Amino acid sequence: MKIGILTSGGDCPGINATIRGVCKTAISHYGMEVYGIHNGFRGLMDEDITQLNEKSLTGLLNLGGTVLGTSREKPFRKKGISAGSNKPDIILNTIRKFGFDCIVCIGGNGTQKTAAELVASGVNVVSIPKTIDNDVWGTDVSFGFDSAVSIATDAIDRLHSTASSHQRVMVIEVMGHKAGWIALYSGMAGGGDIILLPELPFNIHHIGDAIINRLKKGKPYSIVVVAEGIPTLGGKKAAQYIAEEIEYETGFETRETVLGYIQRGGSPTAFDRILATRMGGHATELIAQGRFGQMVSLRGTDITSVPISEVAGKLKLVTEDDDLITQGRRMGICFG
Repeated sequence: MKIGILTSGGDCPGINATIRGVCKTAISHYGMEVYGIHNGFRGLMDEDITQLNEKSLTGLLNLGGTVLGTSREKPFRKKGISAGSNKPDIILNTIRKFGFDCIVCIGGNGTQKTAAELVASGVNVVSIPKTIDNDVWGTDVSFGFDSAVSIATDAIDRLHSTASSHQRVMVIEVMGHKAGWIALYSGMAGGGDIILLPELPFNIHHIGDAIINRLKKGKPYSIVVVAEGIPTLGGKKAAQYIAEEIEYETGFETRETVLGYIQRGGSPTAFDRILATRMGGHATELIAQGRFGQMVSLRGTDITSVPISEVAGKLKLVTEDDDLITQGRRMGICFG
């Protein structure tokens, strides 16, 4: 068989480990031909495609980013189709020209939607969920999430020292536009006192009361972890807005830190390397079995799959009754 593999959307730790898992299994175990498609779906339009071999895969396990490059090209989005240039047709022609038996798509929610469109167009596709936000529906965990949480937790640990020394409130902003998984997990792991998520409403007065109550208990500093997607006023960044509101409410000196793209870079954790390797290998097994139109998924401790058509257009969000939120509230953590 002849397969093409691409990575699309934002970079994240573990992509290269996944490429390695797919390709080494395909080449070594199944004797397949594997071709790397560069810069996401744009590579299918530009025919920017090269054959991969064992040597191409050396050193990928712990390497951050993606050796195939990526883009946010969404060829099935109508406004992306200009007169005389039908992107979906160009992609389908390229797939036929190279004789690909399957396209492996590694990416987040946008990629899964495009993958579903390809499936509907008659292309054999197997996809693998990739996101630090952990918001891809149909899988318990996506690779990249553990790495991002580890980076954010380390930053929170370091801020405890400064907050304690100066008796300040420290607000740290982590990634998560619509899903607050990174804020929830890093906030809990890093001992955050207040954790604000896009999914849960918050009252700034309650936050101020929580900080004042900590002072009354002999705790003169607080750590506030916020997801970047929480609602703000005046177009302000989440951390800036919350820090200003806390100072106004309490009179306490407050400082903000925005982690930004640091959370997406660097080497994947051991957990993500293993998850990426397992998911990549399972994707190749699905191809060998002719089970196309599937997204690889982690359910409990098992690697399985779900139809891509069921995943596209859905988000996995934090809910009010999440076990970690319940436990956090029992411990006195404020969620707004």
